Amino acid sequence: MGIRKLPDSEFEKRWKKVQENVQKENLDVLVIHSNEADFANVRYLSDYWPIFESAGVVVPRQGELALLIGPESETFARDRSRIKRIYKLVEYRESAEPEYPTIKVDTFESVLADLGIKSVKRVGLAGYPIFPLPIWESLKKAVGGAEIVKADDCLVTLRMIKSPLELKVLKEAFGISEKALSVTLRKMKPSMTELEVVGIIEEALYKNGAEYEAHPQYVLSGRNSTHAIGRPGYRVLGQGNLIQLNIGARLAGYSASVGRPVCFGKMSSTMRKLVQAGLDLHRRTMEWMKVGVIASDVTKKFFEYAKKLGVEKNALYGPCHGLGMIEVERPWMELHSHYPLEENMTFQVDTFLYGKSFGLRWENGVVVKKDGVEPLSDRFMKILEL
Repeated sequence: MGIRKLPDSEFEKRWKKVQENVQKENLDVLVIHSNEADFANVRYLSDYWPIFESAGVVVPRQGELALLIGPESETFARDRSRIKRIYKLVEYRESAEPEYPTIKVDTFESVLADLGIKSVKRVGLAGYPIFPLPIWESLKKAVGGAEIVKADDCLVTLRMIKSPLELKVLKEAFGISEKALSVTLRKMKPSMTELEVVGIIEEALYKNGAEYEAHPQYVLSGRNSTHAIGRPGYRVLGQGNLIQLNIGARLAGYSASVGRPVCFGKMSSTMRKLVQAGLDLHRRTMEWMKVGVIASDVTKKFFEYAKKLGVEKNALYGPCHGLGMIEVERPWMELHSHYPLEENMTFQVDTFLYGKSFGLRWENGVVVKKDGVEPLSDRFMKILEL
């Protein structure tokens, strides 16, 4: 059995680095927010992953970090969290808003005082796009007239570059995902619905060691395959339809995804042409990536090559997004992405093309290296006619 849990030492390194960023940004305190769906920032520092409720981490300039949880999660959090200071706040309760009159809770004022944070002039928020109003209002009241600023980069800059242990976990998560893909290709049938195939995928993921699904599994057939973001339903797969599979395992908090277009029987000439163009674009994208390359240059080449293949109008976006605890995370690789690629950045090379009646996605994880990329997944990289 491979890595199922990162050691305490990995988290201790992260605490030191995030406090260095807090000091660098001239913050008195950083308040981090996560929920069940977008759990990464809090789990990155604590290994705690909320369910029903939300969670936060308070990072002072110096001293111990604190985990903020809802009123029902204390025993779960104490068994799970690497951060030992844990506080219950009613603002982190579930959205049904129970009042919990019998449970003693803390406030932002009491948490800051207990951490020895007395004078607060500048507060940073991480998880800014999902920061909820009730928590914002309570925090604002507690810090008075202090300046509150967006400070996601305090964590993003750390999470972009992966440690050797993180890379090992990701590699194993992709291995589990590829095993599930292999099982799925053997067992799926044209008479099955999309959701029946999801059942095959999930059984294979958990049987091979996944802690959870990295995302809702994509089994999107026919017209449904045009959905760049979609959910499977009761549609029967059928013969001759494009079926988009995206299969992803989560392991020790890290999320993988392997995307392949498949068809029962021979693809039509139109379908095969677009699927092959997508595969060509996908492979070329990986050839353009290495340490020092500017991300926007990869994107420009992607769209230039798509135009050469005659599929530029079929490309919704391109060509890569960050990969780590969440299957889609910063940094994106777009025309406005002017940062250089660095060693041990991880990306999903995500090649999505679509037309009126079908769409397709080739997707693999890669690690950026000096001379190119190291693939995290590479099985079944061919036209798949079942």
